[in-house]
Amino acid sequence: MAANAPAWLTARPIAHRGLHDRAAGIPENTLAAAQAAVAGGYAIECDVQLSADGEAMVFHDVALGRLTDVGDPVAALDAAALGRLGVAGTGERIPTLSAFLSAIGGRVPLVVEVKSRFMVDLRLVRRVAEVVSGQDGPVAVKSFDPTLVAALADLAPAIPRGIVGETNQDDPSYAALAPSLRRSLSDLLHLSESRPDFLSWRVDDLPCAATHLCRRLGGMPVMTWTVRTPDQRALASAHADQMVFEGFRP
Repeated sequence: MAANAPAWLTARPIAHRGLHDRAAGIPENTLAAAQAAVAGGYAIECDVQLSADGEAMVFHDVALGRLTDVGDPVAALDAAALGRLGVAGTGERIPTLSAFLSAIGGRVPLVVEVKSRFMVDLRLVRRVAEVVSGQDGPVAVKSFDPTLVAALADLAPAIPRGIVGETNQDDPSYAALAPSLRRSLSDLLHLSESRPDFLSWRVDDLPCAATHLCRRLGGMPVMTWTVRTPDQRALASAHADQMVFEGFRP
């Protein structure tokens, strides 16, 4: 295993955005979803976005409309205003990363995905590094953006860092990226600059050469996302060391 990829990264299945269940009133990326994962003994993956005042907020989308009554971008509101918004019609609120970590209390591992628009903006990753560096519990940080992962080597060298990727870039958000960057992302051509400790790859793109070579020749663990079906679980078992799951309990 890679030097800065501890065994806990692959020890427990990882609940995607916490062990959420919207029908049961437990929305994704909330303290309730974190607490449910802890109760189930699962590691947790969460996403963070930057607030207007520079705080790391646990929320997946760029804009608030899917899960709140506000349609603004997350970055348009400060942390206090974001923290007052109800999530998915429940009493849950959008937490800061600090509050999320406090709720977990080091009882299970946390993998933090730093969201990026590939604009060489280090404000969010700097704040994440500040928050996680002060924690005693098992924490790792990952991002689709190689620039942010490379920055973590200096900002938080003791924290395991990973690249999130996919081979078939069919998400519309990729259309805005230069073809050279897209190829670098899908083929891991940035490895000498990003220097990740682990990979987090889309399950439907497995197996692929990039992850196979990193795993077999480089000793780099591969987690895979987002596993929802028996077929995807079989892919994860055959071609990865860990899975980020949703919609069932492993």
